[in-house]
Amino acid sequence: MIRRDFWSVAFAVAWRVLHNVFTTPSLLLPGLIFPLFFFTAFAGGLSRVESIPGFDFPNGYTAFQFVFVLLQSAAFGGVFAGFGIARDFERGFAKRLLVSAPERTGIILGYGVAALLRWAMIAIVLTVVALAAGMQVGGSGVDLFGLYALGVIFNQIGLLWACGVAMRFRSVQAGPLMQTPVFMALFLAPVYVPLDLLQGWIHSVAKVNPLTFFLESGRGFIEGRPTQVGAAFGAAAVMLVVFALWARTGLARAERAG
Repeated sequence: MIRRDFWSVAFAVAWRVLHNVFTTPSLLLPGLIFPLFFFTAFAGGLSRVESIPGFDFPNGYTAFQFVFVLLQSAAFGGVFAGFGIARDFERGFAKRLLVSAPERTGIILGYGVAALLRWAMIAIVLTVVALAAGMQVGGSGVDLFGLYALGVIFNQIGLLWACGVAMRFRSVQAGPLMQTPVFMALFLAPVYVPLDLLQGWIHSVAKVNPLTFFLESGRGFIEGRPTQVGAAFGAAAVMLVVFALWARTGLARAERAG
């Protein structure tokens, strides 16, 4: 009975979020347009970077940047779902849901499922655009599965982080707190050039940034020469556990707040 209640709550929340997103252009279009803008700006505007001595990514700069934009879209797909959670609290829906839901942990899963399905649509569009732009893919189907698996995990990490913030503050004014740390962590990784070409303090920070493992592994997958796979998925597993606890304690705080 408990399991049935858990899944019914998760399904109801996911359906409501997806229905709102796909019927409201102001919620749907930004999450789709921004990744395409970043991909066009980075892969097109910075394409001459691949001629820099030491840039040895054989699949070209389009594929190099595609991995970053794909993972960025995954993370912010989760974060944008956190904005929706905060908006639900402001409108009173989330409070009513906390009172009526028999299994409240299903609420987090519902938002997570909605964030994942929303990002899946964005990932498909982004991939089609990248292939149409001439992106070279050296990896096999297994390699590409690894790349998109990283995206799925990163999407849920972003969602769990934003969910914990939203349930603690219960206001869209907490949006910058959801977004800024993710933005900073992403751009303190080797975004524009490989790690070996970074210098100074940015190289030192990027070297210990866990998101560097995501990028390096993702680029290895698309190249067809997987690298740092264990480090990437190990870091992902740790982050999932940590942020799942963060989201769960946020839910408990929201419950106490009524």
